[in-house]
Amino acid sequence: MKAIMLLTVAVFVATAATSLRALPPLEDNARVKSEFLAAAVGDEIRKNCPTISARFIRVLRKANELEDYAVRIGYTKSQINEMRENPDAKAKLKGMRDIYLAENGVTKGDVESYCRLGHEEIEKNSLTGWLLRAN
Repeated sequence: MKAIMLLTVAVFVATAATSLRALPPLEDNARVKSEFLAAAVGDEIRKNCPTISARFIRVLRKANELEDYAVRIGYTKSQINEMRENPDAKAKLKGMRDIYLAENGVTKGDVESYCRLGHEEIEKNSLTGWLLRAN
């Protein structure tokens, strides 16, 4: 009986220690960063190309999957919401989005460059392309 109590205490202590360890900022998680970038690029494309729109059901589904993933790896819904509203994280994502667009030939104000990239993303079925549709 004493061994069972010791084992129970050890499991409790190990579980508590694991839940207390500091998690890195959620926006630094590779999957989160990659999927938020894909969504940000897609959003910018759909805003600037009249022949491309978002597949909003897919966008919502992907957002829910990403939130479930974050919870599974130890983040709380409160931490997830804080990341979504964090102005520094938003600015960093916008910077990464703008770099991606520029590296892929998009020029601000040039509708055709947004449309070209959007159609390329759709054609290669990237995550960005999967979130978009040609009208």
